[in-house]
Amino acid sequence: MNPNYLDFEQPIADLEVKIEELQLVGSGAELNLSSQIEELRAKSAKLTEKIFSGLSPWDIVRVARHPLRPYTLDYLPLVFDDFDELHGDRRFGDDKAIVGGVARLDGEPVMVIGQEKGRAVKDKVHRNFGMPKPEGYRKALRLMELAERFRMPVVTLIDTPGAYPGIDSEERGISESIATNLAVMSRLRTPIVSVVIGEGSSGGALGIGVADHLAMLQYATYFVISPEGCANIIWKSSEFAADAAAAMGVTSEKLQELGIVDATIPEPLGGAHRDKELMAERIRDHVGEQLQRLKAMDLDEMLNARYDRLLAYGS
Repeated sequence: MNPNYLDFEQPIADLEVKIEELQLVGSGAELNLSSQIEELRAKSAKLTEKIFSGLSPWDIVRVARHPLRPYTLDYLPLVFDDFDELHGDRRFGDDKAIVGGVARLDGEPVMVIGQEKGRAVKDKVHRNFGMPKPEGYRKALRLMELAERFRMPVVTLIDTPGAYPGIDSEERGISESIATNLAVMSRLRTPIVSVVIGEGSSGGALGIGVADHLAMLQYATYFVISPEGCANIIWKSSEFAADAAAAMGVTSEKLQELGIVDATIPEPLGGAHRDKELMAERIRDHVGEQLQRLKAMDLDEMLNARYDRLLAYGS
């Protein structure tokens, strides 16, 4: 079983292995196997399209958590230019689970803030598995207020299993730091565009997710609690996580129907990790288009629209 493929992707993995074997045979001998390779590639693409057209909500949760899925640091150099990271909340420390700084998008300065999970084990520990502590949200708040002062739009990339629930996090006021961000972002006098690139879970996602425009990648998820957590509360067992995911409506398709999410950005066939350059291009185009729309609006009109958008939740 290939660890880089989820269980429902294993038939695709088997075809990819055959393609690699034919490529090795063709390169090691004077054989022309291009027609067979192209045939297998076409078959793999067709199979991938079939599998991904019938994903359940739980399957999509697992794709959003895929070990190869691009994270914030993967997208930053592909979507933005001249990124200059800024550190620290000026109160306690620098939370590595949140990355932020000034960059350019289509030549225009923007403030980019994103959650970073980390790739290798050492990096995951360094980034606290993408679970920010209070100082992370206060760093994000400092950068957003800096953006407001210099009239730079804010772009946030959401990807977290939730804010860190440890004792030290509670002692330093994790609930207050998230609540403050919600209040400030709701009235921040500069355009805000948020994109859920992977897992958008609980208040940890909301802490950088109050925006004029909220988009999700096709196989990203957005929920108030993880399916496992919900299953433990409702059914007293995480074995019912798939049922919880279906009941909660965690996918972009469902959330767009409910008016929580404004747009879904299509992913490459098989998910963002199959072609991160193409995915980055789609994010760049979508964010750039929305920022141009927002910058063309009168500032008070934009803030009123943001306020009305927030009040419409659950109506």
